[in-house]
Amino acid sequence: MTARGCSPQGPRIPETPATDTTARPIVSCRALCKRVIMTSPADDQMSTNGGVWQKGQRALTTGLLLAVIFTAFEALAVATILPTVVDEIGGLSIYGWAFSAFMLANLIGITIGGDAADKHGPARPFGIGGLIFAAGLLAAGFAPSMPMLVAARAFQGLGAGALGAVAYVAIGRGYSPEARPRMLAALSSAWVIPGMLGPSIAGWMTDTIGWRWVFFALAPAVLAGALLALPGLRQLGIPTPAKAPKRGERRRLPMALLLVAGATLLLVGLENPGEARRGLAAIAGLMLLAPALRSLLPPGTLTARAGLPAATLVLGGIGFIFFGAEAFVPLGLTKLRGLSPTATGLPLSLGSVFWTAGAWIQAREAPRRSRRAMIASGLLLIGFGIAGTSLCLSPAVPVAAVYAFWSVTALGMGIAYSTASLSILEGAAPGEEGNASASLQIAMNLGIALGT
Repeated sequence: MTARGCSPQGPRIPETPATDTTARPIVSCRALCKRVIMTSPADDQMSTNGGVWQKGQRALTTGLLLAVIFTAFEALAVATILPTVVDEIGGLSIYGWAFSAFMLANLIGITIGGDAADKHGPARPFGIGGLIFAAGLLAAGFAPSMPMLVAARAFQGLGAGALGAVAYVAIGRGYSPEARPRMLAALSSAWVIPGMLGPSIAGWMTDTIGWRWVFFALAPAVLAGALLALPGLRQLGIPTPAKAPKRGERRRLPMALLLVAGATLLLVGLENPGEARRGLAAIAGLMLLAPALRSLLPPGTLTARAGLPAATLVLGGIGFIFFGAEAFVPLGLTKLRGLSPTATGLPLSLGSVFWTAGAWIQAREAPRRSRRAMIASGLLLIGFGIAGTSLCLSPAVPVAAVYAFWSVTALGMGIAYSTASLSILEGAAPGEEGNASASLQIAMNLGIALGT
């Protein structure tokens, strides 16, 4: 959730403003998802002008949001229950791989899901992704050992990657240009309730009925959300590509596997780069990453070419910086300030709320401000917030200042991430939304994996 890696003048994002739309009064919430995403300007009244809750799209919107909500619950729950899991089944030496396996498999799922959505329509990969994710949840619930849990987490990542890729494809194809900023904001908002309540619910379930039931309870919920979205996804049909696929586009899955191998070697090498073998692993990882990134990301991404490539680079940069910083905020508050786990978790909960606020600011301002200006504003807030947060870890500064600065960071992230995602979807040619969706998530997730 953070962006950087740009030149002093920032990446070159096109100055294309979104189509004008009119703000309307807030409407009442009719369903759980409406409450969760804190529906803003009267989506119900927008009908053909871009509502995400208009008749004919409610099931699709609800299904996509539920898929995101349950994926978010799972991600936050694992971080909460894993220490208890290790105490019961062992495997402390491979503790970190419970997260890495998910993220690396997620990259493959994103690639497969995006390609399949372009070739066969979004319904099939979404349904299969939901089944794989649910199967991974059940396997984790039954896991007798840590290696089995890590393997189950890889299955979860594979399925979650396909779900995420198709969600962005559905936004690009199933919603009007006026509605896309609102739907992107809604997806960000879907993390609020899991961010606020997920760790507490997972901890309570672990203490009362056992950690395995956290996974068991989520499996049917994920399937229910997927089933709700399928009718709307089927209506989107199979797109007609704007042009025949290039030769390199047919090798996306092998390149995704190469990307995962390169990222794995690089992460292993960076654990102790001074050791000769690990240093060589890091070099080998970079050599594998280079051709994979050239194949999987839009041409010109690594040089910040104007338009879709620059927006993709922004996502990778903010993923690296924001999540890299976020991983160390609780650690710094614990080790340097001596705070309790509850107190160290507060800035992360606030971050979920302010990220969502930033996403809704993006939705409000998208019709009036250029994409470049919105992304630049987000990057400035991110930089200011992280600088302030790092300074506030000093014992001489009140802890409340850390909470305030991290909230500013998350606000900037919500603006920058949603705007860059919107720029990528707007820049995708008809029939190629799947590849565009895969590119934005590959960039983001790779940045997260390397940053943390």
